[in-house]
Amino acid sequence: MELFLEPSSVSKPTVGIAIAVVSSFINGSTFVLQKKGILRSRERGVSYLKDAVWWIGTLSMVVGQIGNFLAYNAAPAVIVTPLGAFGVLFGAVLASHLLEERLNIMGKLGCVATCCGCAVLVLHAPASEGVTSASQLEARMADPVFVTYAVLVLLTLAVLMGRTFRSYRSPSMGAYVAICSLLGSFTVPCSKALGLAAWDVLSGGPTLFLFLGLLVTLGTSVLLQLFYINKALEAFGSHIFEAVYYAAFTSAALVSSALLFREWTVLTAADWLAAICGLVTVCVGVALLQISQEASFTWKQTKKMN
Repeated sequence: MELFLEPSSVSKPTVGIAIAVVSSFINGSTFVLQKKGILRSRERGVSYLKDAVWWIGTLSMVVGQIGNFLAYNAAPAVIVTPLGAFGVLFGAVLASHLLEERLNIMGKLGCVATCCGCAVLVLHAPASEGVTSASQLEARMADPVFVTYAVLVLLTLAVLMGRTFRSYRSPSMGAYVAICSLLGSFTVPCSKALGLAAWDVLSGGPTLFLFLGLLVTLGTSVLLQLFYINKALEAFGSHIFEAVYYAAFTSAALVSSALLFREWTVLTAADWLAAICGLVTVCVGVALLQISQEASFTWKQTKKMN
């Protein structure tokens, strides 16, 4: 009976993980649908803003972001963020059907590695929250280490965005990936912090200014990501951009979350090692998915020259 009387300590992270997985699949479809809409609009000679498929992909992104917001407020960020690998996996499968992008045996092995890495991360990620109140959140946000990191990210973003606007030729994919990934340093912490601040505001707490600041930061980051993602999809394949973007975004988001929420401090040495191995496995799986789009793989044995 105790299991049914006090389920919250177990059910909340579980619900967060479930929402994160569903959101990952939704987010995985957004790049493919947006790319499909861009290609359709090019064939008709109109803007992709007039294409229904592109709008479906964009609305899917909004739904996925809402799901991520709910997941971040139900489970630790270090669990939710790596689960985005499922989106890369689903995106690769969907792209093979809608965009006729290849998914060979190497890509399928990448899918398996991605799933295994995610399972290891979930099993060994911290079960407790590093920040549980708005007052703790404000203290962590004023920490010199986090402030220094945030300032460096803002300066880097300013330089990269300035170069993309001043460039006479199309910027490299690395510039778009860097911009979108560094913006993740704000979207992920803001998604989780916004939930904490919202509860405090609803209960009459003095954090309305903090809540509004987080809301504006989150909205600005999401809109800028949407802008640069579509810029990248116009120039590069969805499978290539999504795979590289996932690895870079996850790394930036985990660093910022670790500095702000410090959820990793509750892990044992064994959990640390397992989590690192899980993250490496996920990145290897994502890399295999990317390589599979550009390389051919065959089981046939080559003939030896006499």
